[in-house]
Amino acid sequence: MLTAFTASLLLITVSELGDKTFFIAAILAMRHRRRWVFVGALAALALMTMLSVLVGQVASLLPQQWVHWLGVGLFAGFGVKLLHQASQLSAVNDHAEEKEASAAVAKAEHTSTGKLHPENPLAILTEAFGLTFVAEWGDRTQIATITLAAAHHPGAVIVGAVLGHAVCAAIATNWGRWLCGRLSEHTLTALGGGLFLLFAMLELFS
Repeated sequence: MLTAFTASLLLITVSELGDKTFFIAAILAMRHRRRWVFVGALAALALMTMLSVLVGQVASLLPQQWVHWLGVGLFAGFGVKLLHQASQLSAVNDHAEEKEASAAVAKAEHTSTGKLHPENPLAILTEAFGLTFVAEWGDRTQIATITLAAAHHPGAVIVGAVLGHAVCAAIATNWGRWLCGRLSEHTLTALGGGLFLLFAMLELFS
């Protein structure tokens, strides 16, 4: 259980820093009350984590050998993909995730104009939850959670992943304004790629 908790906590924390959902929370926290942005974002991430673990448990019904090699392949594939993305990033598009997050927030707030007061807690919660949930769907952290849950104790994966998401959401909502201009997407993407490859190696020799 400790291995599953540590793996999910480390993988989610590193992968989420500088991710699209991270910037969505940071941007919303600049415009609205941070506590409600944090609650909405974390609720979406926790729900997505539980859904991912459920899918992982279904996948665990497959032959154990299949699950083992599927885990190795997914971790290695994402690692190589992230390292390739990092190598393609330049000073021009280094903040692509931040720009996508800004566009998503602007579109959502334009669509919801006049429906709810922008400082209404329900409006903030709904916006943070909806934007985060949609952005997280199909994200690398969701696939990583599914993979971990297929091979490890589901309870430990949930606790570790949700805690990792909570740490990143807290950083985004409290220090996002300062970090947005200083985070290098190149560095974070390369770090995430290296971590995925490390887990592929650990899974391979486990």
